[in-house]
Amino acid sequence: MEPLLQVKNLTTRFYTDDGVVHAVNGISYNLNEGEVLGVVGESGCGKSVHALSIMRLITDPPGKIEAGEVLFNGVDLLKVPDSHMRRVRGADIAMVFQDPMTSLNPVYTVGFQIMEALMVHQSISRNDARARAGELLKLVGIPGAEQRLNDYPHQFSGGMRQRAMIAMALSCDPKLLIADEPTTALDVTIQAQIIDLVKRLQENLGMAVMWITHDLGVVAELADNINVMYAGYIVERGPASAIFKHTHHPYTIGLLGSLPRLDEAPGTKLLSIPGLPPDLVMLPTGCPFAARCMYTDEQCLSAMPPLVPAESKEHLVACWHWEKIAEQVIA
Repeated sequence: MEPLLQVKNLTTRFYTDDGVVHAVNGISYNLNEGEVLGVVGESGCGKSVHALSIMRLITDPPGKIEAGEVLFNGVDLLKVPDSHMRRVRGADIAMVFQDPMTSLNPVYTVGFQIMEALMVHQSISRNDARARAGELLKLVGIPGAEQRLNDYPHQFSGGMRQRAMIAMALSCDPKLLIADEPTTALDVTIQAQIIDLVKRLQENLGMAVMWITHDLGVVAELADNINVMYAGYIVERGPASAIFKHTHHPYTIGLLGSLPRLDEAPGTKLLSIPGLPPDLVMLPTGCPFAARCMYTDEQCLSAMPPLVPAESKEHLVACWHWEKIAEQVIA
């Protein structure tokens, strides 16, 4: 069966006064119907820019999608007219952003904003849209949903606003939900509630989910597959179990080492990755992680490693020395 989403050689640049920012550098992957994909990496690695490129929400200028294909149900979203893309956004692909306060319009009620999406994409009456909006707020766990339709965003807590954003995203039964760090601005207990909510909704509705985060702990309980991004590249990709148990890229090893673990002795120090991510205006010729990696040699400095299968065709890694690393990790 054909994948729901096929990203092929996606390349996005930003033309600034300081130079050309190489934000996304030829990434490729597939996302199947009903799959949960985790996209992880440090701030500035291209996670959000790649998602905005899929949605064609890159502001031009300064940004520009330079190359690639984004096939959704076989149709290249980078080539369709703007009118077609507006129908896709919200109806087929919905996005939940990091800060709900900046995503919700403060001068309109939450109910109106959900109803508007329904009336635009599904051409239903105002009364039907209101009834459906109430059902959606109830679905995402907002108490007194019918009464809360008349409230404004500032009358909702941070967690409730994010639930309202999820309700809006689900309003037209999208095939794909892109969640761009939706729990970052929330406290830990509310984060857990939002993650459980999305997990439950995904299982019940059968939609595909792309969860973008810097927190590997979050995707551990959510994702079927994981893309690890660094400096605009996918450096490791595979099933979540393979990424956590058979890690091959030194950057992924560093990310996992920075997570506290319950099975470690008290007082065990967390690992840190030395150095800083490369300047995306002046990307190095070879592997972008070379300056921070303990395995670096001349080959790493001279050429970017391709993304190749490791122990299985599903588990891919972009590292010249992944076999040596695998031996040490297993040992």
